Amino acid sequence: MTFKPTEKELERYAKVLINFALNDCKGLKKGETVLIQVPECAKPMLIHLRRAVLKSGGHVIAQYLPDDMARETYEISSDEQLSFFPRNYLKGLVDSIDHSVYIIADTDKKELEGIDPKKIMLRQKSFKPAMKWREDKENAGKFTWTMGMYPTKQMAKEVGMSVEEYWKQISKACFLDKKDPIKKWQEVYNEMDRIRKALNKLKIEEVHVKSKSTDMKVQFGKKRKWLGGSGRNIPSFELFISPDWRGTEGTYVFTEPLYRYGTLIKGGKLEFKKGKVVKATAKKGEHILKEMIAQKNADKLGEFSLTDKRFSRITKFMGETLFDENVGGKYGNTHVAVGQAYKDSCTDNPAKIKSKQWKEWGFNESIVHTDLVSTENRVVTAKLPNGKKKVIYKDGQFKV
Repeated sequence: MTFKPTEKELERYAKVLINFALNDCKGLKKGETVLIQVPECAKPMLIHLRRAVLKSGGHVIAQYLPDDMARETYEISSDEQLSFFPRNYLKGLVDSIDHSVYIIADTDKKELEGIDPKKIMLRQKSFKPAMKWREDKENAGKFTWTMGMYPTKQMAKEVGMSVEEYWKQISKACFLDKKDPIKKWQEVYNEMDRIRKALNKLKIEEVHVKSKSTDMKVQFGKKRKWLGGSGRNIPSFELFISPDWRGTEGTYVFTEPLYRYGTLIKGGKLEFKKGKVVKATAKKGEHILKEMIAQKNADKLGEFSLTDKRFSRITKFMGETLFDENVGGKYGNTHVAVGQAYKDSCTDNPAKIKSKQWKEWGFNESIVHTDLVSTENRVVTAKLPNGKKKVIYKDGQFKV
């Protein structure tokens, strides 16, 4: 008999995503419009999300996404077709929504294996304007989003679990085993907010990350602030900041495997000099890693992040960045992202900052944003404005 999450768990998950995560953890407001994007294999999640929106007095635009069609798109389409951008449709959609919810669910994680990564990048580039419209609307405080995950047999099998075991990781991570998961999320985010404020008060100029394999310095730069606990992604336990990419030096090894464009990347290592990746290697999937890094500005850091093991209940590799970048376990995790920076990591109002200013401050811009996760025990030492140094993270938890 095929395992399926219970109706009660799915109802709780939908409530967390709709009535907690949206509107910066304030939940959906009556009359607001939500774009719900759900793959065919996750239909039970679509039903509960739609129900939660309607019960809250909101409006639904649903996109029910068919499974197993992506590969054929790249095999059949010409470059002209891959570059097609339905401007009017997408602009109207972005203008019409207040929030979006996307559910990750796969029937074949290696569906795009063997497809020329240049074709995938070409399609990604063509949709850049829509990404910019959403980003601008979010920076203006008129749009929020969140993501969740639904288990499939293929996703579970890929990481050596049964569907039931895989779902238990999702359920536990999202506090769905609690009678009132929203209350638990609020408690966790309150403590994360305390730490976030303490980090911002330190006005850190630079961090030195040292572990068995990694030895890297990351410069934060001017007008930076730590973020986290905003409802973007469920689960999310990370506190992160977008650094000044020009001040990255040293070696970073990501110990967790990464699925990218249908290919598994394992044993990845990046070497930085003067802010740029000068060497990228991997024990598996190196060609995909190098192709990704070769995209414009994808050889520079857009994010530096830390997750405290005391918050996250994720203990296993899930094969999905949404969970893997929030893993807790024995030592929590560090992850960096190459590519796009988060504009809301700026202390000024992002909606009022011109493109030239972003460049001057070292906020990276790229169509790529790829999280690379390390779970090695590490010490993170901060350099403060007075020249003193302070350990802010050790043995998997913050020290502030």
